[in-house]
Amino acid sequence: MMSSSFSLAACAEMLWRERPIEWRASKLKEMGFGVGLWNWPDHDLKKLEKTGADFTIMNGYLEGRLADDDGAEMLLKSARETAQIGKRLGVKRLNLHGTGLGDGGIPIWQHDIVTGAMWLKARETLSRICDMAEEEGVVYTLENLNLLDHPGCPFGSTTDVLSLVSSINRPQLRINLDLYHTQIGEGDLVRWCEKCLPWIGEIQVADNPGRCEPGTGEINFIGIAKALKKMSYHGPIGMEAFAAGDAEVALEAFRSAFSI
Repeated sequence: MMSSSFSLAACAEMLWRERPIEWRASKLKEMGFGVGLWNWPDHDLKKLEKTGADFTIMNGYLEGRLADDDGAEMLLKSARETAQIGKRLGVKRLNLHGTGLGDGGIPIWQHDIVTGAMWLKARETLSRICDMAEEEGVVYTLENLNLLDHPGCPFGSTTDVLSLVSSINRPQLRINLDLYHTQIGEGDLVRWCEKCLPWIGEIQVADNPGRCEPGTGEINFIGIAKALKKMSYHGPIGMEAFAAGDAEVALEAFRSAFSI
C-alpha cells in the first residue's frame, strides 16, 4: 500500500451505495482511509460507533441559513444539536453551507444577488457559530459550491467563502476547500489553494466532468499534490466523489494521486 504526505479520507455516502453505511465505514477504515459522512439522521449511530472509524467530516447542520434572522436561528439550533452527534462519533470537522441543500443539492433558499445586509448577517451568524463551537469544543468548516450544481446558493463561491472565513479568522471556523467546485466556478486551483491556505480545514476532491475519482477528468491532481506539498500543506484531503467503476480501484487512484 502506498503512503501519502496527506491525511486521506473518502465520503462513505458516495461509494458502495448498495451497502449499509457501517459496512462502508469499516471498509474505508480497513483500507486506511478516514470516513466522511453527510446527514447523520439517515444512519444508525451505534453501528457507526462500533466500526471505530476515523470520522473526518460530516454535515454540521440539518436546516437553516446564514443571511437572515429566521434562518440564522434555525442554523444555530441545528448546528448545536449536530455538534453533540459530532462529539459522539469523534468527527473532526462539521460542515456548513450558505443555505441548506434539498434534493439533488438544490439550495433551499436561493439568491442570485447577495446584498450588503446579507453579508453582514452572514458574518454575524458565523461568529455566533464560532462562539458555540468554542463552548462545545468542535470545529466547523464552510464549503464552497458551484452554481451549476447548486444554482442560487448564497456565499457559495470560493471567493465568498474565503472572504467570510478570513474576516472572522477564528480557529473554530475553517474552509472546506472543494476543488471540484472551484474547478467549475473559478479554475486556477493551485492559486486558490495558496490564497486559502492559512484557513484550510480540509481539501475535498473529485474530477471534472463527472465528479468521479482523480484520473477520470481534466484536473491534474498529481500536480496539485506536488504544489500542496511545496506550500507545506499536510492536512486532510477527502475524496468526495463517485467511483467511475470499482470503488476500491477508485480509492487507490485517489491514494496514488496524493502519494508524493
